[in-house]
Formats: sequence, structure tokens, C-alpha cells
Amino acid sequence: MKKETSHIILKAEQLSIGYKTKKAETVIASDINFKLKKGQLIGLVGANGIGKSTLLRTLIKVQPALSGSISLNNKNINTTSTQDLAKQLSIVLTEPLTSKNLSVYELVALGRHPYTNWIGNLTDKDNTIVRESLAQVNITDLKDRRCYELSDGQLQKVMIARALAQDTDVIVLDEPTTHLDMYHKAYILKLLKKLTEKTGKTILFSSHEIDLAIQLCDTMIVMKANELYCDQPCNLISKGVFDTLFPEDLIVFDKTIGNFRIK
Repeated sequence: MKKETSHIILKAEQLSIGYKTKKAETVIASDINFKLKKGQLIGLVGANGIGKSTLLRTLIKVQPALSGSISLNNKNINTTSTQDLAKQLSIVLTEPLTSKNLSVYELVALGRHPYTNWIGNLTDKDNTIVRESLAQVNITDLKDRRCYELSDGQLQKVMIARALAQDTDVIVLDEPTTHLDMYHKAYILKLLKKLTEKTGKTILFSSHEIDLAIQLCDTMIVMKANELYCDQPCNLISKGVFDTLFPEDLIVFDKTIGNFRIK
């Protein structure tokens, strides 16, 4: 039992997510329970509007939970300081980049912010980590380019490199393949898979690319209206979890090939 617990890096227990105002509380999803293991690629999927982004924002402490608890490295995130959290968890969100005039190297170097002094000076160790992060996502040749000169696919790789430079146990990405063509969607997700294998980091991402996630993920979290499942893709398929993910009038899930097809 102790061996199993030692590999659990992120855990949610009886979690309820949503929005609270002075007048009312809006519950998006409740009774959320899962345990995520270290060194895995984990895909979060579900229909539009089901609450994937709300769940991610809650897990990264951007949005408070309505109830329940979230533990990172066996410590409740509510008792973890912002500084300590930034050394354990890095984030790649879908918001537009506000610093596109920076060079690729400068943007990736921002990932070292939790470790630098108040002036932000980089040490030799910091620069080494930045160079390694650039190399890990194969963008060393872009290091002197300005971010506004990059394609969407290149910029996404830069953001992943910045998260790597932050050197955290967990990386969370909200829809990292948005605005990318099919080739680059597959490229980014395969890159994330490769990074988990090479670095031992846990990478959690939300996505609409369910077919690709089934092929590449070690574990998947599937959100439905009143349920949440967390398991290996093969187990989720055998349990029929994907069969009722969407209305059956237009698409159906084919268990034999593990993807969706038009009815």
C-alpha cells in the first residue's frame, strides 16, 4: 500500500467545482475523485461545456474549489504557498501571449522565475536548464527569434519549453492543440508523451482530440454530466465509457478500432 501511495503525485477527493458569488453557488461537477501517478501522460476529455477547464483551473489553484480537497505531493494545495506551488506545478494555458516581443530564449527563461532572485538574474545553472529545455522540444534553432514571428505550432513548443524550464513535477496544459492542424496536433501530443518518458514528469492536458489521447495516454480522465472516470484507455473502452460520451444520433464509438466514426 505504501508503494502505491508513493507514486501518487496529484489527488482529488470528494471535489466539487464551480463558481460562487455572494448570492448563489453554481456547481459544474461534484463527487470528483482520482489519483494520478508520477511519470504519466494523462488526458482530460469530455463534451464541450462539461467543465474541463474549470477542473484544471481548480487543480492549479487559480479557481477555488467549492468543497473537497486537492493534494500535490501528499500536501493540500490550500496550505501550499504560491512560491512552493510554482516549484512543483507549471501551467500552459490557452490565453493569448502578452509578451510576443520577447525572444524565444527570453520567454523560456521566464520559467526560471520561481528560482531567481528578486532582480530575476539567471545563474549558470538557470541558463543550462533553459538550453536543455529548448533542446528537449527541438527548438534550439529558434532561440533568437521573436515570438511574434512564430507559427502557432512553434509557439506551443516554446510554451512547453518554458514549463520544462520551470522544472516542476507536474505540467498542466489546457487544450495544447487548439488552432493546430492534424499533423501538429499529433506532433504536440506525441512530444508530451516523449517528455513523460524522458523526464519522469507527470503531464496532464485537456483536449478534444479524444482519438489521439486514447492512443497516447497512460491514463485518461473522462468527464460526463454526472460522472467522472479515471483509468487506462483500454479499461475505459472495455467499460463502455466512450460509448455514451456524445449523443448517438451523429457519431458512435467503435470499440474494435478505438475511435469515433460518423454514424
